[in-house]
Amino acid sequence: MQYSLLNKINDPSDVRKLTIDELEELSRELRNYIIETLNICGGHFAANLGAIELTIALHHVFHTPEDKLIWDVGHQAYPHKVLTGRKSQLHTIKQADGLAPFPKREESIYDTFGVGHSSTSISAGLGMAIAAKMQGKDYKSVAIIGDGGLTGGMAFEALNHAGSIDADLLVILNDNDMSISPNVGALNNYLARILSGKLYTTLREGSKKVLAKMPPIQSLAKRTETHLKGMIAPGTLFEELGFHYFGPIDGHDLKTLVPMLENLKVLKGPQFLHVITTKGKGFAPAEADPVAYHAVKSGFNNNPTSSIPAKITKPTYSDVFGEWLCDMAKIDSKLYAITPAMCEGSGMTRFAEEFTERYCDVGIAEQHCVTFAAGMACQGMKPVVAIYSTFLQRGYDQLIHDVAIQNLDVTFALDRAGLVGADGPTHAGSFDLSYLRCIPNMIILAPGDEDECWQMLYTAYHYPGPAAVRYPRGSGPGKPLTKMMTPLEIGKGEIRRSGQRICLLAFGSMVTPTLKAGEHLDATVVNMRYVKPLDEHLLIQMADTHELIVTIEENAVMGGAGSGVNETLTKLNRHPPILNLGLPDVYIEHGNPDKMLSACGLDEHGIISAVLNKLSSIPFANTHASERETSTQL
Repeated sequence: MQYSLLNKINDPSDVRKLTIDELEELSRELRNYIIETLNICGGHFAANLGAIELTIALHHVFHTPEDKLIWDVGHQAYPHKVLTGRKSQLHTIKQADGLAPFPKREESIYDTFGVGHSSTSISAGLGMAIAAKMQGKDYKSVAIIGDGGLTGGMAFEALNHAGSIDADLLVILNDNDMSISPNVGALNNYLARILSGKLYTTLREGSKKVLAKMPPIQSLAKRTETHLKGMIAPGTLFEELGFHYFGPIDGHDLKTLVPMLENLKVLKGPQFLHVITTKGKGFAPAEADPVAYHAVKSGFNNNPTSSIPAKITKPTYSDVFGEWLCDMAKIDSKLYAITPAMCEGSGMTRFAEEFTERYCDVGIAEQHCVTFAAGMACQGMKPVVAIYSTFLQRGYDQLIHDVAIQNLDVTFALDRAGLVGADGPTHAGSFDLSYLRCIPNMIILAPGDEDECWQMLYTAYHYPGPAAVRYPRGSGPGKPLTKMMTPLEIGKGEIRRSGQRICLLAFGSMVTPTLKAGEHLDATVVNMRYVKPLDEHLLIQMADTHELIVTIEENAVMGGAGSGVNETLTKLNRHPPILNLGLPDVYIEHGNPDKMLSACGLDEHGIISAVLNKLSSIPFANTHASERETSTQL
């Protein structure tokens, strides 16, 4: 397809030269370009199509990068990347050495704040606005946040702060979860333009100065203005927080967006613009089902009548959790499932439909989610919190203070543990074993396959205190489900292979590659099952009968499961040579999951190589090393 205008855009200065009619043509070309490119490489989809006109208008009106655009989460930032000089690289997004999946400061001067988690943009934008004031600089800070991001408590904390101080901040609510009829939309567009105009603003600010000398009348005028605006626009809440509210307006209408932003650009103090957009705009299947088209795989548009490519039939760990949740709910009426806006991703769609009264999506509010579960547990309910490992980090204080200190019976199903591939370091669950292991009263389970995940969920559910089952993204080795509803013994591992001299202690997702490495090394392989409590009896047995102990985990080495083994053996007065394998002390960038694990030395060959290298440095093991190395085929 020809992109006559888009091909001329090298940076936002080119966008600022265009007329409104040319901006509209640019939006059509950009929308087609994103559809065409993501059909090749895949990536986040519906949110990007919905934000095209807004992105174009922002770069047309504001003098970026001097003016700061702060995107919340960043699912909608592909148009921004294209307009800021990265068009030729869009096909590499989410791939190793390609564009980052979200805005990233190291990638571009136009990416003013690195994101990936939700509800951060207003806080960051406010910080930039105050910094500008302190440094005597005249730039505008613009925070763009979605209606989903606005459900996060952090966003309201920032709004409350910003509205109470003289900060030159513009917050744009990109609302794609409500519809407005053409008539109502046109009226709101007209009213918003009038309310943001210079005449209205001058009269408003002038009247405030006059009325300030007559407090009773000033109070009446303020109440009257607020209630009148509340009748025609849903902005009363934001006005009460100290913002000047404008909207809602059509976020796809450049003839409205551009003059509105030009008006707001010159206003001082906290401003709030409410725009209505449609997720998946311009691609009918995505407009009809934006959840399914949140992200797409390559080839999704090869057949115009097709929808998202069919899912792999092999069940994922999320699927296993969703099925277990439904079966468990049939057995125990006290079960109540909670998620912070991760219903589909966590495999809870069926549960939400079949057990509507025992399901709650609290929105992007992880802190509330954890304490909400604690409150239920106080009253004898059995809450199960389905949450991604990376997102539980946001509710860490609540996990300690509200759940663990009180030793409450809350089960945490930790999805996306370990590396997650294309979504990169903001979404990787690299630290949960480290940050959970130090919490008293917690038990932590890590399944090595799908069937064990089922049994561990049952075990954790029946443990009378806080328990976490952490499992990786995607599918496991493919072990069929027996659906056994019997608990595993707390803190007991299992020997999966008996060998000589070397003992490999595998945790969770590392069991499969460790078993393969164990065959080559003729090593004993233990599926530890528990990260906390560790099987002390088994550790003593292994330490007393092997020349080398190796721990393998898909978690940061520092403070992880291997650290727990080291501490335990020291406590038990056992001091064998130990090798800890896991994720290195760096943030692992996005890429293919298997290649990422291989680069970290966490595949079969990496484990073998690390073990042989370690053996070469152990004097009393060297007598066996040459024989083992000869027989080992890498």
